[in-house]
Amino acid sequence: IAQIEKAVALMASAKQPIFYVGGGVINSGEKACQLLTELVHLTGFPCTTTLMGLGAFSGDDRQFVGMLGMHGSLEANMCMAQCDVMINIGARFDDRVTGRLDAFSVNSKKIHVDIDASSINKNVLVHVPIVGDAGAVLEQMLMMWKKKNPKPDLTDWWKEIEDWRARKSFSYIQGDKVIKPQYALDRLNALTKKYNTFITTDVGQHQMWAAQFITHGKPYRWMTSGGLGTMGYGVPAAVGVQIAHPDDLVICITGEASVLMNIQELSTIMQYRLPLKIFILNNRYMGMVRQWQEMFHGNRYSESYMDSLPDFVKLAEAYGMKGIRCSAVKDVDKTIEEMIAHKGSVIVDMLVDQNENVYPMIPAGAAHYELLLSPAENATKMNKNLV
Repeated sequence: IAQIEKAVALMASAKQPIFYVGGGVINSGEKACQLLTELVHLTGFPCTTTLMGLGAFSGDDRQFVGMLGMHGSLEANMCMAQCDVMINIGARFDDRVTGRLDAFSVNSKKIHVDIDASSINKNVLVHVPIVGDAGAVLEQMLMMWKKKNPKPDLTDWWKEIEDWRARKSFSYIQGDKVIKPQYALDRLNALTKKYNTFITTDVGQHQMWAAQFITHGKPYRWMTSGGLGTMGYGVPAAVGVQIAHPDDLVICITGEASVLMNIQELSTIMQYRLPLKIFILNNRYMGMVRQWQEMFHGNRYSESYMDSLPDFVKLAEAYGMKGIRCSAVKDVDKTIEEMIAHKGSVIVDMLVDQNENVYPMIPAGAAHYELLLSPAENATKMNKNLV
């Protein structure tokens, strides 16, 4: 209790605070997510989440500044760099978030709430360690904040955040010929909003674009593999989700390389008559591998090009599923609508730009504010000048 009081006092004194939320809040339960939302609204602080924390706080909320980390938004990463008080709830300061440790948020006071005592001070030294379940700690924080009733003036901080947000760090340029993967997911997001949609992913570029372009409004709607990242996770995860939610829309967003890792599960899908949808962003590459080879290894491509792929439409039909291929920008909406409308299982083979990269990006060994921004923003190469 004393540590929580210390944390709340530090939060009340903050001029540039940020909630940094991880999967631990979702693991704590739906009530923990509700308590988090109430506390964020009451304090007026911005909130960012990790990849595994998406959905703990609504992606539609104005106080949400996006996912942070290696492929997170400019505003989320800059909030972490410039904050004076960081409230970490249920996240582990992993290297995809921190970048170079000696440059990580050096001027902030850090509060860390984690159920696992061994995670405290493991990667980053913190000022107020709190060992406990996220939901229980959030309940205490909320009660103490209401009792103190502080009203911090964050006008200047939010003005700075809006300036970063205005740079639209997830920008892309969609032409009229080749489908951009971001556009395909933008349209998927727009056309599934009215459904209770569950998303699973595999690992790679499609996973990062799904994190960026799908609005994660509720907990337990986003299933993706974190940590070491397992290709082949998406389809089996979707099978489990569809069995648990037989009447809801379940979509596995995947890549042509990842989906082949567990392609035999198409048999399971048909055996159990599951209506799940497999949405392949097909760029004929192990895209994230190609991106690194292009950006950091002088275009020396090795084992990343997929030269001999199956015909995914014929493969779907071989299992008794519906297969749809889309290669034209004008057909993207029609393809997604047809996929949703079909009562059974569907494989969509969405042929997308082979050369598109995921931005923003924190290169290996860089500080967390040294983001490479997309050419669409006509941005400077690095953002050292922003810190």
